[in-house]
Amino acid sequence: MRFRHPDGTTVHLAYCTNVHPAEDLAGVHRQLEVYGAAVRARLGVPSLSLGLWLPAPLARNLARNAADLSALRGELARHGLETVTLNAFPYRGFHAPVVKQAVYHPDWTQEDRLAYTLDCARVLAALLPDDAARGSVSTVPLAWRTPWDPASAARARLQLDRLADGLAKIEAETGRTIRVAFEPEPGCVVETTEQAARQLSGVDTHRLGVCLDLCHLAVAFENPDRAIGNLAGAGLPIVKAQVSAALEAADPADPATAAALSRYTEERFLHQVRDAWGGSTDDLPEALDSLPTGSPWRVHFHAPLHRRPEPPLTSTTGHLRSTLTTLLGGPRALTDHLEVETYTWSVLPEHHRPTTEAELADGLAAELNWTAQALHEVGVVDR
Repeated sequence: MRFRHPDGTTVHLAYCTNVHPAEDLAGVHRQLEVYGAAVRARLGVPSLSLGLWLPAPLARNLARNAADLSALRGELARHGLETVTLNAFPYRGFHAPVVKQAVYHPDWTQEDRLAYTLDCARVLAALLPDDAARGSVSTVPLAWRTPWDPASAARARLQLDRLADGLAKIEAETGRTIRVAFEPEPGCVVETTEQAARQLSGVDTHRLGVCLDLCHLAVAFENPDRAIGNLAGAGLPIVKAQVSAALEAADPADPATAAALSRYTEERFLHQVRDAWGGSTDDLPEALDSLPTGSPWRVHFHAPLHRRPEPPLTSTTGHLRSTLTTLLGGPRALTDHLEVETYTWSVLPEHHRPTTEAELADGLAAELNWTAQALHEVGVVDR
């Protein structure tokens, strides 16, 4: 989906395909037909953007196999789909029975992370629509916070310099600009925008910047204006924003609230929790056991945008709307790539999960429609 900001910028809105389990090209082709085309039909739009997730072995193959890459581009076109952004945060196995902290590996101290990211950039350069200004690839916020020391930071910085050089080479070869965006996330080396400004100081900001995940921003209790000001002050571009919402518990001491939260505990993904006083845990079960209940909690559980979670829980869509206003409600668009990233449909409380492919397509379309309406409210119009 494409929109136009009042300053003339084309704003791309996609949904992220990491919600679908697929580890090979046949699986991705099936996603395009079963979900991408179905969501586009439900929205009634001529073209739908996807934020593709390609696991590392597939990205490596596509970057080296022109026939397979051409076939993927052809399948996108056949179904009225396009992509300007890839999600290269999960390396592989994102729908394994247990993911948790494995999602941060390999991290930016490791060669495999650099190779994967550049493979994704090469693939995206070939998939970009001819009229797209640039492409974006989102990635891990350097690493999980432990172990991390000055030697780790030095290795990571060397990798980022090599990444920028690799992106420059891709641009020279293809004529397409691809930028990589580091995504602050609770519990990581880069958790907040202040940490992003510090840890990414001195990088090549023509090619590297930040992916602002609005769920993560809310979980960190960051004020949208201040957060975006932190990045602007550091000269870091917001290469991409992920339109996502966290769970919120206004009164975690309330037995009904605790009971509702307990139904969101699950074994696959990590659900970090923060409270308004600065308390934190690395997963929801730990919070239910030990986090003080005297102030509101926010939980890193990407909640569907268009509907309220199980009462008395709410979600941070109010914070999300405020952030969109700051990003796109002013005289200048502060980002041009938006990606709805609710990857948690399969681990919602059982009575809220889609049970068929059609129900999941309905939900994805509803989230995109909700986001389109939010964009209209801040003055961004259909293109």
